Amino acid sequence: MHICNEIKAEGTNRMSDISFKICTAAGILALFALARPAAADAPVRQSLDDAWWTGPIIANSPNALPPGDGYIESYAYDVRTPRADSFGSSTFMLYGVTKNFTLGLIPVFGYNRLSHAASSSRVGVGDLSVHAQYQLTRFDAKSGMPAMAVSVEESLPTGKYQHLNRASDGQGSGAYATSFGFYAQDVFWLPNGRILRSRINLSASFSGTARIGGVSSYGTSAGFHGTARPGGAMSFDSGWEYSLTKRWVAAMDFYYRHGNRTRVDGTDPAGAVHARFGPSDTFAVAPAIEYSWTPNLGVLVGARFIVPGRNTRPSTTPIVALSAFL
Repeated sequence: MHICNEIKAEGTNRMSDISFKICTAAGILALFALARPAAADAPVRQSLDDAWWTGPIIANSPNALPPGDGYIESYAYDVRTPRADSFGSSTFMLYGVTKNFTLGLIPVFGYNRLSHAASSSRVGVGDLSVHAQYQLTRFDAKSGMPAMAVSVEESLPTGKYQHLNRASDGQGSGAYATSFGFYAQDVFWLPNGRILRSRINLSASFSGTARIGGVSSYGTSAGFHGTARPGGAMSFDSGWEYSLTKRWVAAMDFYYRHGNRTRVDGTDPAGAVHARFGPSDTFAVAPAIEYSWTPNLGVLVGARFIVPGRNTRPSTTPIVALSAFL
C-alpha cells in the first residue's frame, strides 16, 4: 500500500532524465536477465508458498485481509529537490472486517527543510485518510482469474493549512477529498520457473472547497481571505515484482498521474486575488528491493524518481517501509 497518495520542487532536468533512463533500463535488463532459464532442462515451477512479498512502493494490493486480522505498513521518505527536503511518514493500518471487506486508516506526518526560506517549526500532522476496500475476485491459477478489488478513500482535512506562521508549516489541504480505486493482481511463471507478480491500480479523486485565511499551503499571504478548490486527479500505476528467492524480491512501479487545475479566489490587502495552478502531469518510476524475515514480516527499500513534466518539478524520494501482518 503506498505513498503516491500524494506526497504533495526546481532542479536540473538533465540529471533527472538521466536518473529516469538509467533506472528504467536497469530494471528492464535485470528482469530479462533473471527470466532466462539456468539450464536446458525444464525448471521446477516455484510454488506460491515459496515466495514472500511486501508489495512494491506504490501499487496497492487487491487482497482482502481475513476477518479479524490486521496489517500495518509504515513508510518513511524524503522528497528531495534542489532547495528542499520534505521528510514524511505515512502508515497503512488495515483491519479485515469480513471475508471480502477491509477497512483502515492512513495517518500522515511531515516536516519541510528549506534552504531558501524558513523550515517547518515542528513535525506536523497531515490529512488523515479513511480507506475501505472490497475484493471482487480471488486469484485462481487454473482458470487464470486475477485478484480484483474496488476501493473508496476519504481524505479528512486534519492537517494545518491556513493561518500559518511560516508557509513550510503547511501539511494539509483544508478540503475533503474522495478517491475511487480499482486494483488488480496476477501471477505469472517465467521460463526459469520463478514467479513474476503484476499489479495494476487505477484511481480518480475529487476534492471539495477549502476556506483560507492568511498564509496557507496554497501560497497565499498574510491578510488573505478566500477559498481554494483543489483540482481532481486520475492516476495509473503498473507494479511488478520478481521473486529472486523465497525472501528476496526485486520490484518496480511505473506511475502516471494527471491533476486538474487548482483555483484560489479571494482578497488580500492589495485587492482581488484569482490564481490558477496546473493542470499537471506526473511521470515516475520506483525501483525497490523487498526482504521478508517471515511470511508476515518484511522490509522494503527503494526510491521514487519523478521526471520533469507539465507543471511538475523533478524530485528523488528515498523510501523505506516496514510491513507486518498481525
